Amino acid sequence: MFRWILLTLAVAFATLGSLTVVKAPDWVPWKTALLAGEYGHWLAVAPVLVVAVAWWKRGPALRLARGIVGVALLAAVLLLRPVATAWWLARSLPEELERQFGRVEMGRAAFSFGALAGEGVAPVAAETRPYASGLAMDFYRAVGRERAPCVIVVHGGGWDGGDRTEIAHFNHWLARRGFAVAAIDYRLAPKFTWPAPRDDVLAALAYVKANAPTLGIDPTRLVLFGRSAGGNIAEATAYAAADPTIRGVIAFYAPADLHFAYVFGREDDVLKSPHLLRQYLGGPPEAARAAYDSASGYLQVTKSARPTLLVHGRLDPLVWHRQSERLAKRLAARDVSQVFVSLPWATHACEYNLRGPGGQLTTFAVEWFLAAVTK
Repeated sequence: MFRWILLTLAVAFATLGSLTVVKAPDWVPWKTALLAGEYGHWLAVAPVLVVAVAWWKRGPALRLARGIVGVALLAAVLLLRPVATAWWLARSLPEELERQFGRVEMGRAAFSFGALAGEGVAPVAAETRPYASGLAMDFYRAVGRERAPCVIVVHGGGWDGGDRTEIAHFNHWLARRGFAVAAIDYRLAPKFTWPAPRDDVLAALAYVKANAPTLGIDPTRLVLFGRSAGGNIAEATAYAAADPTIRGVIAFYAPADLHFAYVFGREDDVLKSPHLLRQYLGGPPEAARAAYDSASGYLQVTKSARPTLLVHGRLDPLVWHRQSERLAKRLAARDVSQVFVSLPWATHACEYNLRGPGGQLTTFAVEWFLAAVTK
């Protein structure tokens, strides 16, 4: 009986580890894949213990013990895959960032095994400020820096949910690295459709510029940063604005082309994607083509588009990895400086654990990008 319990545990961890290799099916909560990908190096301890116990208690049932050991070792390898892959990707990431954005002295590696057990980020006090009618931002002052660059953070949530408190510890990290942060709310679908979110981002930009002395920021060094739906808004807004004070765009796992998203979305997928798009843009593409066009950063790219940093997990079940892949190619074809950090094991919210494999590569790339484009 005890050996069958060990086998069950080994199979369970191997199944969890498989989410670092294959995309989670719709019936599996995507956050389970986040657990495997960004915390798997800690979870791998469990199957290693199963190996030790199974071999120690192997007794006469040697074949079963060998089976348990084999499955448990597979589980450990799968759960450790993200850190091994991150280490490998970290070897070339600085070179790619330097080639596209210029040299930056970072003072740390893109990935470190020791950093996996590092300390969390000390919080930075947020000031809640109204910036437009019914809308507010949480403003985080740059620590130890006057006239700092400012990052405007646009939250995700499928255009009909979410708020400015999303992954707030990333904002604390940015402020600790010397960048002011304005994390904004914006008007949500279905009550408000595009271009309302774009207009709200532009209003937030106008607010931080007008209040730059009070906020301690340099109004000529601004960066738009969005996640998922927020990344879509950031891309479309920045590329169309032709505003030289916007020095760059950062988009994590964002749908860049909404025509593409509609064509390949399914009514029964995990997000019910076509429904989200219809309520955000006022209908299907044939009825709201102008909205789909202007809300797609992919279609707004010109040679004058702002430098761009993209991050996307290849196993993301919510936003297809090809969205960022296609945008990166379009930017490159127009000679726009861009780096696409593609994480083979990762899912949505791959930066959530700042000390995890995805978090380390992401924070390294973000800090390099911000330092380079806001010089």
